[in-house]
Amino acid sequence: MTKEEKELKALAKLEAERARIETMKEFEYKFAECRFICGIDEVGRGPFAGPVVAGAVILPKDEEILYLNDSKKLSEKKREELYDIILDKAVAVGLGMESSEVIDEINIKQATLRAMRKAIENLKNPKTGEKYVPDMLLVDAEHIPDIGIRQVGIVKGDAKSISIAAASIFAKVTRDRMMVEYDKIYPGYDFSGNKGYGTAAHIAAIKELGMTPIHRRSFVHLK
Repeated sequence: MTKEEKELKALAKLEAERARIETMKEFEYKFAECRFICGIDEVGRGPFAGPVVAGAVILPKDEEILYLNDSKKLSEKKREELYDIILDKAVAVGLGMESSEVIDEINIKQATLRAMRKAIENLKNPKTGEKYVPDMLLVDAEHIPDIGIRQVGIVKGDAKSISIAAASIFAKVTRDRMMVEYDKIYPGYDFSGNKGYGTAAHIAAIKELGMTPIHRRSFVHLK
């Protein structure tokens, strides 16, 4: 392949990515009259250990961020790159989380919704610290009660909305980094590798070592 052919191929790939991102702005365009559209998503709903973490992100309307997608569809390297871009470009970001104890006490559904409310309450500009209140919420497959802000729940929203995708990446990188730190505190469970999910090795470690303070008792039912 010649240099010119490689350049044309790279250009075609870039244009395809721009077209894909454009399709992920459907809901952002639909509610374009809103000043601050906020994407909301959570990670860590299914693991045996660690918190559930929600992200809230308001993206600028005039900024193009390529490669945003459902965080599970991205490599760790790409998520880390996009995390930095999101922090650099976002109008506001917010995090909310609930511990394993809270999950056991009120169930994962309610803990997730509580984490989402906290993420919205914590929205601020990552550079200036200025607080923001959105006037539209795009929520991944949920309806947040008692929030007092217009909202739309979108099934598989992290693959359909750039705002939700950004929130998914922001929350995922945050939680993954937390689990890496937990691996240092509670060695033997490979939290840095499994991120708290119930892999065969993780289950074997629970059977051998017992559960840690970050394990969700209501999730672990071993024979």
